[in-house]
Amino acid sequence: MGIAMAVRARANCHGHKVGAVIVKDRRIISSGYNGTPEGMKNCLDGGCYRCANRDKFPSGTGYDLCICVHAEQNALLAAARFGISVEGAKVYTTLRPCFGCAKEMLQAQIEEVFYLHPWEHPDADKQRQYDILQAKFRDLQQVHMVDPDAEWALSKPPKVVGKPDEHGHEPM
Repeated sequence: MGIAMAVRARANCHGHKVGAVIVKDRRIISSGYNGTPEGMKNCLDGGCYRCANRDKFPSGTGYDLCICVHAEQNALLAAARFGISVEGAKVYTTLRPCFGCAKEMLQAQIEEVFYLHPWEHPDADKQRQYDILQAKFRDLQQVHMVDPDAEWALSKPPKVVGKPDEHGHEPM
């Protein structure tokens, strides 16, 4: 997990900064961090419309416009690019994989996932399907350790902009 934390230092996203490492037979075979595709303007430089306009997209929405590639996806794609089989491997990631990454890892035959920080689907109605999907891993568990960079790595939801009510309270 320490190596996944080191890899995420390269993350270039307005959202969570995530690092992932794929391990097979106790050896690191691939790694990835989240950011825009190779050769494209980085997220932090305005390359991604969704990330540059986070106030317009509630958590869990607008991914069809987001050009950022998640850390787990980048790790899988790097392995594929260099012809490295990930079948039966483990993934160590600094954030519990999202719905899309979980599907892709299952399809690639990743068997175990260890994550540092929890993530839940922002839509409670969809959380049940997310739980069913993640139950397909042979092992999925949170690693409990200190993350000295958690404040930097974990984004805060965008603040809702609106007029305060008659009591001065901002909208929820």
